[in-house]
Amino acid sequence: MGKLADNKEKKQRSLLESAYDLFLNKGFENTVVSDIVMKAGVAKGTFYLYFKDKHQVRDVLIARTAEKFFLEALYALQKKNISDFTEQIIFIVDYVLNIMQKNPLLLRFIAKNLSWGIYQKAIANDNTSEKTAYSLFMELVHSHTELQIDAIDTMLFLIIELASSTSYRAILDHDPMSFDTLKPYLNRSIRAIIKLHIQN
Repeated sequence: MGKLADNKEKKQRSLLESAYDLFLNKGFENTVVSDIVMKAGVAKGTFYLYFKDKHQVRDVLIARTAEKFFLEALYALQKKNISDFTEQIIFIVDYVLNIMQKNPLLLRFIAKNLSWGIYQKAIANDNTSEKTAYSLFMELVHSHTELQIDAIDTMLFLIIELASSTSYRAILDHDPMSFDTLKPYLNRSIRAIIKLHIQN
């Protein structure tokens, strides 16, 4: 990597790190581009070399943070003796939601805005050569040669949307119940979604 490319990467990383801190502590709605560039120590024009607006920054941050957590969950799963596909998915969801439960500020930022569409778009535009959580998940799916799973992306969409929206209210507001009370019902619903997508 040349010096110019290295400098560009540092500026982009600084903008993302600054925005992340501001979104968590000040709130997305209360943060403007001027706040981000001031914290990052770059000119306002520099921001627009990398991002269209703060919404694009938010989407990139959400996707990257979700990616990090999903990767952690997948690697943690590899150390467990769980062979059943449905229980593997339950483990991954529980792992990520437990992280969220311990970090309410992070949950407030991530879960309310996380969608499968945002995640897919951001990961598709990621030019790194490293394996993504999605590619590792697909490896997990294909390792279950005994199963024929229909519409895998749709299944993932339903699980992510369900888990993120219901856990958000339950963890932050205990509405309509505490997260611990909700979790068995959430897991039962996830099992039902998976069952619908497994062809007999």
